Amino acid sequence: MDTIITRFPPSPSGHLHLGGARTALFNWLYARHRGGRFVLRIEDTDAARSTEASVDAIFEALAWLGIDWDEGPFYQSRRTDLYLQYIQKLLDTGHAYYCTCSAEAVEDMRKKAMAHGGKPKYDGTCRERQLEKSDRAVVRFKAPQTGTTLLPDIVKGNIRFQNAELDDFIICRSDGSPTYHLAVVVDDITMGINTVIRGDDHVNNTPKQMLLFKALGHPLPTYAHVPMVLGNDKTRLSKRHGATSVTAYRDAGILPDALINYLVRLGWSHGDQEFFTRDELIEKFSLENIGRSAGVFNPEKLTAINADHIQAATPAALAPHLLPFLRELGYEAEDDAYLHGVIETLQPRSKTLREMADMSGFYYRDITNYDEKAAQKFFTPAALGPMEQLISRLESLEAFDQEHLEAAFLSVMEATGLKLGKIAQPVRLALTGVTVSPGIFEIIAVLGRERTLSRLSAARRFILEKEG
Repeated sequence: MDTIITRFPPSPSGHLHLGGARTALFNWLYARHRGGRFVLRIEDTDAARSTEASVDAIFEALAWLGIDWDEGPFYQSRRTDLYLQYIQKLLDTGHAYYCTCSAEAVEDMRKKAMAHGGKPKYDGTCRERQLEKSDRAVVRFKAPQTGTTLLPDIVKGNIRFQNAELDDFIICRSDGSPTYHLAVVVDDITMGINTVIRGDDHVNNTPKQMLLFKALGHPLPTYAHVPMVLGNDKTRLSKRHGATSVTAYRDAGILPDALINYLVRLGWSHGDQEFFTRDELIEKFSLENIGRSAGVFNPEKLTAINADHIQAATPAALAPHLLPFLRELGYEAEDDAYLHGVIETLQPRSKTLREMADMSGFYYRDITNYDEKAAQKFFTPAALGPMEQLISRLESLEAFDQEHLEAAFLSVMEATGLKLGKIAQPVRLALTGVTVSPGIFEIIAVLGRERTLSRLSAARRFILEKEG
């Protein structure tokens, strides 16, 4: 069997959006699943809209998602000479012709056709005139006028198009620049693309491209047109539904594997399984399991999937993703054992990396203020004795691990007759400045002996000064 070769061909006119990212994912996963090759192609023939900044943004988003490519990136803007060779082949074989009809004349043709209940299309005025090349001539493809073009689609099944409804579309403009349909087909032929997975908004483009493949004597690729991604109002996903670019979700604290998991599930399924690792997706992905219904993007469900991925990851795997958020907050954090300990305590209660960073502040900054209501409630003269006893016991601990910490607290409980909560809440406030946090023993184990004793001593002084 031939090696599967897929491609992702974004137009660099903005950021990589979620719909495009899902298309890239489907092509990448299928190539990886089948041991094939994945090609990146930049369709930048629209010079007015294409920018280098957009190209860089696409690369940045793909790199963050972990989507690598085997060939490319290829730029259509650098392949004009190749396209012109194929246009000449079509002219030489009678599959194309020069046309000098003005844009105004073509518009009149379309209006007349619509007035008679027909399709708004070019009427073939120059089809048999055998015109020569000239400064104002475009090149049109000579489409068949009868019969049907059958599109066998893996997702949608067989789709038939009446050739009579197709017009002789332009494949080369009067300035010598190739059009989209011609460039796409030549690229797919020369890059060996044999599997085209793309959004179903391209379905109506496909018969034109199929006719070009046939005219150039090249076998058709396998087509799979996947349903669009919709917003919660069932319209095409756009800015009004919130952030649509991939990097916006990165900046919101979503993990790349979580976004991949969620995007792939918008249109593809494997039984009832919802949570997938990247390796599981590569192992299980198939075109046959792509559904025919549009996927509805649900930000809350993405956040829930992200929380699952945060909890399933190791602290070492999360650390590089969390560091930018910590540094954004001004914390001097490093990818070290201390950060891994911090992450381990916060994983169960974090839905996003930004949320985790916000909750980690007490690990990285000195506690200079305490929650006012909590201080009134817990920093009382009655808390002073147990806290002093705890400081004394912690100072003498051989090891600052959970077993020894629990023993120290237990001895204070026995000496004072107090339950753990009565001792732990003032301690929690002393160590974090607030009353809601991870487990007290976990916190102390991460903070370590020096930070813990320093903060407990500062709280002791605060109580003494408060009570004056």
